[in-house]
Amino acid sequence: MKKILLAASLSLLSLSAFAKEQTVTLEVPTMNCATCPITVEKALQNVGGVSKAEVTFKPKIAVVTFDDEMTTVKTLTEATTNAGYPSTVRK
Repeated sequence: MKKILLAASLSLLSLSAFAKEQTVTLEVPTMNCATCPITVEKALQNVGGVSKAEVTFKPKIAVVTFDDEMTTVKTLTEATTNAGYPSTVRK
């Protein structure tokens, strides 16, 4: 039993070694009031794998840190769009 648990633990450790924390900046041009960032931030924080989301009204951006094994940039932009605030990756 101990060998099975040890093997399972090692497997989980090796999988997490490949996960990489990413940071992306999204432009959210449709935020038009000072309270809009609250909605966008909550939508992003509800995405599994997001560890940090900072949304700023001016200059209308969201800086998101996430685990790339748990979510994608596409999922993040879909989350803001579903909340009523379409976003794109800042170039």
